[in-house]
Order: sequence, then C-alpha cells, then structure tokens
Amino acid sequence: MIKIISVVGARPNFMKVAPLHRAFVASGKIDSRIVHTGQHYDARMSDIFFNQLGLPEPHHYLGIGGGSHTYQKANVMLRFEAVLEEEKPDLVLVVGDVNATSAATLVATKMGIPVAHVEAGLRSGDRKMPEEINRVVTDSICQYHFVTEHSGLVNLARENTLSKGIHLVGNVMIDSLIHFRHQATEESVLTELSLIAKTYILMTMHRPQNVDNEAGLLSIMDIIRRSCAHLPVVFPMHPRTKNNLKKFGLYDELESTENLHILEPQGYLQFLHLMDNARLIITDSGGIQEETTYLQVPCLTFRSSTERPITVELGTNILMQNLDPDRVMAEVGMILEGFEKKGTIPPLWDGKAAERITKILLERFHAKS
Repeated sequence: MIKIISVVGARPNFMKVAPLHRAFVASGKIDSRIVHTGQHYDARMSDIFFNQLGLPEPHHYLGIGGGSHTYQKANVMLRFEAVLEEEKPDLVLVVGDVNATSAATLVATKMGIPVAHVEAGLRSGDRKMPEEINRVVTDSICQYHFVTEHSGLVNLARENTLSKGIHLVGNVMIDSLIHFRHQATEESVLTELSLIAKTYILMTMHRPQNVDNEAGLLSIMDIIRRSCAHLPVVFPMHPRTKNNLKKFGLYDELESTENLHILEPQGYLQFLHLMDNARLIITDSGGIQEETTYLQVPCLTFRSSTERPITVELGTNILMQNLDPDRVMAEVGMILEGFEKKGTIPPLWDGKAAERITKILLERFHAKS
C-alpha cells in the first residue's frame, strides 16, 4: 500500500481533497490519510464541509485556528512535522494556495518526503496576494505538479520548474461539483428565502483589499443597494466581512436594505444550489470563477488579475478590476437584458481529474518499487 497524506486547511481544500480521497480509496492500493490544519475553525466553515462531502474524520487535526500568516504557517510546520515523524508517508499531497499548502510542502521537503501539488502553476502575477506567494513557494520545491488549465503549464515552463511530472489533469474542484450537483438540487435554501431560480443575484466578498477598508465596504454597499433595485441579492457573509462592517458601523445600515438576504456562511451543498440557480454572481473568490464557468452562470469578479485566466478566456467570468459601482451596474444591466458573456467548459473539466491523478501516482510508485 502507498501511504498518502492529504493536507486540508481552508474550505476550498475540502472540495478538492474529497474526490482525491474517494479515488485513492477506490484504487485499493492507497492508504489515504487526511490532516486538517484547522485554519477554518468555525463549524460552519469547516465541519459541515467534511460531513457533506463524505470525508472521514481527519486522521490528524492540528487545531491552528486564526492568526497572522506567519503564525499559521509556523504552527502548521511545527505540528505537521510531528505528524510526518509518526506516519512516515510515501507522499504528501497539498491542494490550492492557502498557508497550509506552502507550510506543509516546506516541512515534507525538508524531511525528504515527496510532495504533489494539485492546482499547480496557477499565477495571478500579483505578489501582494499571500496566495500567490504560497503558489510560487510550493511549486518551486514540490516534486509532482498537477495542473488544471493550460496557463499552468506555461507558467511552470517559464519558471524552469524541476519536477518528476507536470501533468494537465483537469480540475478536482469540478470533480466535486459534478459529483454533488444532483444532490444539491434537494436543498431547500431557495424555498426558505421564497426565491425562484434565475431571479436573484448571488454575492460573496471576503478579500482584504475589498473588505478591510471603509471605502471598499461603502462601494460594496452601493453595489448591493443598486442591484437590489433590479433583483433580490443573496449574500452569504464571510466572518471577516461581517466583522469589518460592524467595525466601521455599517452593518445595521446594510442589513436594513430592502430585497437583501444576508445569510450565514453556507455548507457546500447549499452554496452549490445557490450558485447553480443564480441569474448572476458577484464575487472576489478564486474558486467561484471556476464553478460558475462550469455552471455557465455569469460571474463578475472584483480582482485586478486572476490566477485562473481560462475562466475569462473560455468561461463566463469578467474581471471588474476595482469596486466601481457604475461599471458594475452597467455590466449587471447588460446581463439582465440578456447580453451576457457566453462561455464554454475548459478541456478536461469533466469530473475525472482525481482519477487521472490517482492513475499517474500509482504508475510512478509502481515503477519506483
């Protein structure tokens, strides 16, 4: 048996590891173990995802919690080292670009344990984003690179990446979406909100550059108010956003907005149901750009750049650059009038990425043994 430890920290990691864990177990040749760093420690942000995605109880829980980037990484490294000394895995698998991704990669590499990075090669070109630093660090020292889109291959080649294998395999996030899409139709969140499919706008905002300052929050509120004049807006609110709205004394004003539904953070199935049935989505998320591209839902993303350019080139995603309410409402108006961007589903986003990764790893370890 090949022992593989998969590391999960923030919510998007769970959706990426779930199909990999299923594929590893189904192979009958991989002892799949999960380490949960505890970076998202709220039950709504973490435990519910394990339950809905069919993941087992983590074999190890590091309990990192919140704190600065340095605090999180340092504590992941200290506690993950002890896990590796105990487990002695054949491979560590990391996904995405959170702090745990780079921290676990550093520890495993120092201990001579090979690392596979799922979602390798994605680059925004913005080194001010902590996620970008995590991507670059991880890809520069890991051994296996599993890529979601062609830009990843280009970026890794440009960086002269040394690797035992760079493979374009598709997108494990889409694996989860396809696997759970039908199950999500059974969710009742639209009924509870008295909403009809394709007659509401879904919104998420959580990035520091958008929600950590009063000017950004006021722009978001303006966009929400003006959007609510057209359609109801559903806003599952990230704890960071809620805390900042309260800090600047803006939450009560926003909460009183007519036609606005503020929700607690949603479980994976509930949020998938909301995405699938939205008329359009306004966000600053990374993963939602991919999910909306597959679902063919118009997406306006508040980012100056994206590490997932295929969502713009082929998909339904439009980069808004900054929080300009006038420009946003011009785009919203075009979409609501039926002049929305038409997208296509990128190559290999077919629900089989985890199977391809499993096959490659089994072939590699079989050849080595």
